[in-house]
Amino acid sequence: MTEQRDLSFLSSSSVPRRRDALRLLSAAALGAGAWPAFAQDSKRLPRLVTVSGAITEVVYALGAEGQLVGTDTTSLFPAAARATPKVGYMRQLSAEGLLSLKPDAIIATNESGPTVVLDQIRTAGVKVEIIEADHSWVEVQRKVQAVGRAAAKEVQARELQARLDAEWAQVLQRIGGAKGRKPKVLFVLSHSASPQVSGEKTAAHAVIGFAGGVNALGGFNGYRPMTAEAMASAAPDIILTSTQSIEAHGGVERFWQRSELALTPAYKKRALITQDALLLLGFGPRLPAAIGELHDKFRAALA
Repeated sequence: MTEQRDLSFLSSSSVPRRRDALRLLSAAALGAGAWPAFAQDSKRLPRLVTVSGAITEVVYALGAEGQLVGTDTTSLFPAAARATPKVGYMRQLSAEGLLSLKPDAIIATNESGPTVVLDQIRTAGVKVEIIEADHSWVEVQRKVQAVGRAAAKEVQARELQARLDAEWAQVLQRIGGAKGRKPKVLFVLSHSASPQVSGEKTAAHAVIGFAGGVNALGGFNGYRPMTAEAMASAAPDIILTSTQSIEAHGGVERFWQRSELALTPAYKKRALITQDALLLLGFGPRLPAAIGELHDKFRAALA
């Protein structure tokens, strides 16, 4: 973890002073001759910082992990990513911490921030690739393309994308051919003492639909607290959650002890499905495998 220091001077209302400060910070972080040397030395590959576990996965899938100089704390797969220098949580980035790693490019999603920090990084002369996260297959494609551009591995990115597109088409064809009713699935996010349930326009809503299920809750976007009333009205066949949520509860039995869950059909059958949070919600290169696995678990739960 890089040292965090007060960067309040960067938000000064005095534009000239702010620009001067950023130039000094950029020079200190990148080195006076870094950019000219990079332009002249075509053999040196760009130094990358990734801010998203799924984007980090793409870097490894492209064989560009040697170019990684930093990742955020959501970058947990593959295991080697955990040993990379960390720049903090994706929504709480520091300009000084990022620049201290001397990156040529930072690749992040529009869920990263604060925005002012990313603006400061650009002003310091570092390329910032921002990928729109809209919980679609196109999002995965955007990540592969962005990493390919930033890492100077566009040929490899096209090859990876072709393989992933084929895998995605195959899994969707298999799910589309499934017979029988679609299960009502409720996603519970419970990494803390206050569980929440997923509505629409969330990664959980999207993966449930891709895997051949129906979100048991609708009529609102984002997440809401899990209440007895919500559980009774949702009446899910299946509860879906992350393995991290189960760990936070102290195990499966402790999870089922929540009184709100007792009001659901899923409780009667103990129909609980778990997946690793990054695999389930990350929208990275493992999405086809994650959706295929989830679909199989949905069918088994209804059997």
